[in-house]
Amino acid sequence: QVQLVESGGGLVQPGGSLRLSCAASGNIFGANAMGWYRQAPGKQRDMVARIVSGANAHYTDSVKGRFAISRDNAKNTVYLQMNTLKPEDSAVYYCYYKAVFSTQTYWGQGTQVIVAS
Repeated sequence: QVQLVESGGGLVQPGGSLRLSCAASGNIFGANAMGWYRQAPGKQRDMVARIVSGANAHYTDSVKGRFAISRDNAKNTVYLQMNTLKPEDSAVYYCYYKAVFSTQTYWGQGTQVIVAS
């Protein structure tokens, strides 16, 4: 089992920044992928960014150049730095963890991000 605890969401004005954190604990394997999905009301959950333990990062097109994902492997923690936020970035952001050899994906409880004036 893997537990994920997220933090860092909140209310921010358009153009502002937020930093999300997600700490993983439990049965963590060194070869893994961690990242973030988001889900706005009435929409499906979509991938935002992910990073593999070897530090390869991938982003959805709408956040490229604005968001940056990073990880601290010693702390089993992944971060999402979100800059130049837009109202359309408003959603519940979910952290996930998946060992590369496993089909099991673990999810955090979600953290709300609201971008509004």
